Amino acid sequence: MSDQHGTPQWYTPHGSTQTAPRPPGTTGVSTPSQSSPSAPPPQGPLGPAGPSGNGSPSPRPGRRRTAELTAVAVLAALLSSGGTVAAVRLWDETQTPSAASTSSTQLGRGTDSGPVAQADPENPNWSVTAGAVSPSVVAISARSAQGQGAGSGVVIDGSGHVLTNNHVVAGAQELTVTLSDGRTFDATVQGTDPSTDLAVVTISNAPDDLTPIAFGDSDALEVGDPVMAVGNPLGLAGTVTTGIVSAMNRPVTTQAEPSEDPFQQSQSDPVVTNAIQTSAAINPGNSGGALVNGSGQLVGINSSIASLGSSSGQSGNIGIGFAIPANEAKAIAEQLISTGSAEHAYLGVTPQDGTASDGSATRTGAEITSVGSGTPAEQAGLKAGDLITAVNGEPVDSALSLVAHIREQAVGNTVTLSLVRDGATIEVSTTLTARSQNG
Repeated sequence: MSDQHGTPQWYTPHGSTQTAPRPPGTTGVSTPSQSSPSAPPPQGPLGPAGPSGNGSPSPRPGRRRTAELTAVAVLAALLSSGGTVAAVRLWDETQTPSAASTSSTQLGRGTDSGPVAQADPENPNWSVTAGAVSPSVVAISARSAQGQGAGSGVVIDGSGHVLTNNHVVAGAQELTVTLSDGRTFDATVQGTDPSTDLAVVTISNAPDDLTPIAFGDSDALEVGDPVMAVGNPLGLAGTVTTGIVSAMNRPVTTQAEPSEDPFQQSQSDPVVTNAIQTSAAINPGNSGGALVNGSGQLVGINSSIASLGSSSGQSGNIGIGFAIPANEAKAIAEQLISTGSAEHAYLGVTPQDGTASDGSATRTGAEITSVGSGTPAEQAGLKAGDLITAVNGEPVDSALSLVAHIREQAVGNTVTLSLVRDGATIEVSTTLTARSQNG
């Protein structure tokens, strides 16, 4: 990870780091659950879940997904790539495997620019990026009735708020946060959102020299972009690994942790994420840590990994990791800081995997089996039998993919849906509303 050529650099902790050129020659849709066939149909951003098949995302250039739907479930699941794969939430259970509206706070560093200005963005000097980002990433220790676990988190403002995964802090009776310089503080849960597997904790008596992360635009990521994962894998604080963005808009599902709030989703409802897939090595304990670009900007919150099934229940990196996009994470964090909970966008349909003829071609997508009365879907004129193939131009090739696309939207967003009806492709627009507490 270190620079072997003594690249000149100028670093200001809350400002900008620059690297000089290297010498020549140097280097509300509902969620179709695939993890538990006996589980009751969950409620989601589209409405009650319909049956699900084995849909496959259609490939596209640039931010294209590989031609397969990935449905990842915690500890045991089937990935539609054909192999038995377990998804492991990335926290380190160190004692027992059973442990397990707008805010007034300005999140980030108050600037759109990253802390590092790379001379060659395609070949970043990762040692400079690591030095700029590491002070913003913390280790989280959570003690519960089941034991003690460790995860990661990201400092998102100067008031002591830390963004992490919900599964890192779920059920915790005691929380501590350890900064990169070794100082440890007690912490409390500010708010949780099991639907997105995100949570915000607050450092008690936070010091005034915290270094908030710089937020980047996760929508600007392209397949092949270099990224770095920073976190606390296996209790090894401050670990950094590098890789690339392997895929965008990867629909990934993991089982949600239970919530004590009766109005939050139930334990049986899975988390569905339109995830960033990365080859950067991610391991248990990385959960809640940062995925950053070469400029040191947060582009994702590391949350899960795919792993070949094993009987141990604890697995490591195989080069397939997933992160929650930073744009979605920031929007949820603002709500959690402000109210302790988050609203989610709702379309109001029951989908299933399906196909339809589009001229001489066959398209895969999310087939609508029913439309809720008074919902955004009804207002848009959606009908049973319609096959949704894209949301805002992003391909949808399965029911789960539709869930992921709607779930990443904010309440009040207007979306354009591409669909096949009676052999013809049409587009309709609708404004997503908040899902009611009654579902």
